[in-house]
Amino acid sequence: MSGIGIEIVLKSFEDSRMLDFCTPVIFASSKVISHHKKVLDISTNIHGIDSLNNVVAQKVNLLTVWKELIDVELGVPTKISGELALRSLEKAVEALKNEEIDVLVTAPIDKNNIRSDQFKFQGHTEFLEDKLGGESLMILMTDDLRVGLISGHIPIREVAGAITPELIKKKVEIMRKSLIQDFNISKPKIAVLGLNPHCGDQGVIGTEDDAIVKPTIEEIQKKGHLVYGPYAADSFFGNGSYKNFDGVLAMYHDQGLTPFKTLAFGKGVNFTAGLNRIRTSPDHGTAFDIAGKGKADFNSFKEAIFMAIKLFKDREENESLNENKLEIQKEKKNQYSK
Repeated sequence: MSGIGIEIVLKSFEDSRMLDFCTPVIFASSKVISHHKKVLDISTNIHGIDSLNNVVAQKVNLLTVWKELIDVELGVPTKISGELALRSLEKAVEALKNEEIDVLVTAPIDKNNIRSDQFKFQGHTEFLEDKLGGESLMILMTDDLRVGLISGHIPIREVAGAITPELIKKKVEIMRKSLIQDFNISKPKIAVLGLNPHCGDQGVIGTEDDAIVKPTIEEIQKKGHLVYGPYAADSFFGNGSYKNFDGVLAMYHDQGLTPFKTLAFGKGVNFTAGLNRIRTSPDHGTAFDIAGKGKADFNSFKEAIFMAIKLFKDREENESLNENKLEIQKEKKNQYSK
């Protein structure tokens, strides 16, 4: 609310042609939206609604989630701005869970500002996993690059202890299933990066890669899955090796996100794989330093919208194909049993 979130949302729909692709619903406050429009001189037309039953197609719908009168100082996060941002997020996730909306595209949050007794999570990903159920995987992606994280928002000192065979297998499986159901890749090829520099140099710089990562990958391969590694992270992206894979799993946050954002910043999308609902977001944060100055680049948020639509349609198509296959199998079984 105090960052660039509302600005990038409004800018994304300032071009009315966006409404040919989707019917957006903003979960926020009419007063705060009006304040941002005035300060930033944004002309996006807004249609206010008091219920999701009243959503109007080809309009930017605004569901007022809270009506408190507050002073919004752009670029300055406050306790109340964090509380109200959480209220909007909770309402949107509730609507997603109840299938009142098809997909969720979230604007950035300030992880410190939003923390409370109700929000004790490291970020959106962990919050959504808790509210929607299931086990998730953060994937940063463009059309030709998908980077997932084996460990998420944890301090670097805790990474090595968090990397276990069970965690590696779980994250590989989430990525593999997502590549199949969300991207229609029938036999996905996945690369796993090493934990230590040069994958430990045969134990000289750490034993985790030889003792944990390699045996786990070999175990996964025995199931017939195309999973390879570990690969030394320092050269993997620079030499273009990522182009040979459908997905890449990094061991920790900055190992995956630093090269990703170097290659794709402003065009990337954050996708929460593994959930039973589609959620995407832009690949950047709240940018308080430029909030209210009209400088925010909305392209990543726009890409997040398009990607959410595509993922939703691809998942529906995949589910439909699987249902048809089951019906055909049942028919064949009935024929043979006669």
